[in-house]
Amino acid sequence: MAEGTNKRAARGRGAARGRSPEPVTASVDGGLAKLVPDRDRPRGWTLLLDGKPQSHVDLDDPAYLDFEYQRRFGHLADLVAPPGRPLHAVHLGGGAFTLARYIAATRPRSTQQIIEIDAPLVQFVRGELPLDPGDRIRVRGADARAGLAKVPDGWADLIIADVFSGARTPAHLTSVEFLAEVRRALRPDGWYAANLADGPPLAHLKAQIATARAAFAEVCLTADPALLRGRRFGNAVLLAADRDLPLAELTRRAASDPHPARVEHGRALADFTGGAAPVTDTTATPSPPPPPAVFA
Repeated sequence: MAEGTNKRAARGRGAARGRSPEPVTASVDGGLAKLVPDRDRPRGWTLLLDGKPQSHVDLDDPAYLDFEYQRRFGHLADLVAPPGRPLHAVHLGGGAFTLARYIAATRPRSTQQIIEIDAPLVQFVRGELPLDPGDRIRVRGADARAGLAKVPDGWADLIIADVFSGARTPAHLTSVEFLAEVRRALRPDGWYAANLADGPPLAHLKAQIATARAAFAEVCLTADPALLRGRRFGNAVLLAADRDLPLAELTRRAASDPHPARVEHGRALADFTGGAAPVTDTTATPSPPPPPAVFA
């Protein structure tokens, strides 16, 4: 049982008396999970695993996205279809279910699947930050690639990959064979988006771009310019599809975001990869671990 589970009622009473809620912890397969209250948002919480921030959720306002990379995903969810149109979405990696909650809030009647291998983490998050039963979000306990294999052909409008084990993306989720499975589950006009973490010399990021370019007709990348210049470790969001991408609108949103970023596409993105080869199942390796200073 998650430590702090029996404190839910106490936390609720404390909030009623004006006291701040307390952090809650639980041992999960990925280490020590901790939910830390957001002092600026009465029902906002940050999920940490072994002290590393994973996601942020505001139960009063699920359309609020705090983390930089989650805001990038939010832009894509807004643009993948006309405003308000329900989506079929698959989330590889659960975290605090932030993006699924966002899509449920901004696109009611969407049908979503979350595939998360860490069953104790799912139990902890669902117990402390419950999903709305009417939001049509199904959480499945499985490895991301194995769970994706059970998604029907052509079912998804959007597949979001945000999978980390020990702060690293597992190797089997980085290959052209994995992206072939992604394409099978997507509608012909569907989008694939991935959270990619890397730092100098950006070998992993460049190889992932090359892998996506080998699998999809159109690819773009949204990232902090300092990351693209190899000056720091950070997150970039890759978008791939077999149809034209709304580059002008993505660029506008990225530039005007509280965390400004640049969108790379076409020849500039090809040049950025520097001749990196696509990754296969036989050559795949996990993404590099972040330096300790990232979480200092």
